[in-house]
Amino acid sequence: MAKIHPLAVVAPSAQLADDVVVGPGAVVEAGVVIGPGTVLRPHAVVRTGTTLGMRNLVDSFAVLGGDPQDLGFDPRTETFLKVGDDNTFREGVTISRATKPGGATTVGDKTLWMANSHAGHDCRIGNGVIIVNSTLLAGHVVVGERAILSGGTAVHQFTWIGEMVMTQGHSGLGMHVPPFVMCAEVNQVVGLNIIGLKRNPALSDDDRKQVKEAFRLTYRAGLPRAKAVEAMDACQWGPAASSFRDFVKRVLAAEKPHNRGLCPLSSDS
Repeated sequence: MAKIHPLAVVAPSAQLADDVVVGPGAVVEAGVVIGPGTVLRPHAVVRTGTTLGMRNLVDSFAVLGGDPQDLGFDPRTETFLKVGDDNTFREGVTISRATKPGGATTVGDKTLWMANSHAGHDCRIGNGVIIVNSTLLAGHVVVGERAILSGGTAVHQFTWIGEMVMTQGHSGLGMHVPPFVMCAEVNQVVGLNIIGLKRNPALSDDDRKQVKEAFRLTYRAGLPRAKAVEAMDACQWGPAASSFRDFVKRVLAAEKPHNRGLCPLSSDS
């Protein structure tokens, strides 16, 4: 049976696994589903429409599944927040549920959300992502696996961030960021995430060489984007460099409201 502190408020229709721990002052609203091994620390709030997988930690004053911060949203609309396993949400984290009926904001597995970070409605966050203190994601942002968004990063709505991207603190992103790169300041790619590439055991030396070539063709060869894609299409690449190429293709083909363009290379790089 779940261990619920007498000062917590848990709706009768909430479904809690037997070993869930709910601290004093925490609130679990109607219809919430919480998986095994999950801990809600004092004053954590999990709102209607939220599903948490296994072994999640929700720290004090975090609010998961709150109403979208959208003036046109009707709070009676049934939307969702779906969270995977082994995630940590530290103090003051807020994540909004989706806006359209039946839609879901989603968080994968093994993510870390540091204090006072936020993801808006309809975001999709991949596995292993790290969201550092006070980072802010507007609605409909997509963040690829193992990306690290450093403290104070702000991301505009409908922006895509590729896997293993790393941002400098206080970066601003309003354009799409391809996989494996580092960003700084406002919409500035400053190079590849070399350390991240080296540390990823799933990547071979050939994968790393191919990613470097994809980066060169996109940013350093002096080619128009369409020509860079043609050059990449002629290469026989594995999944890592292919994901870089496919991301660029998707950005070039994007229609409103996703037609935000590809982050350019900094003039200092």
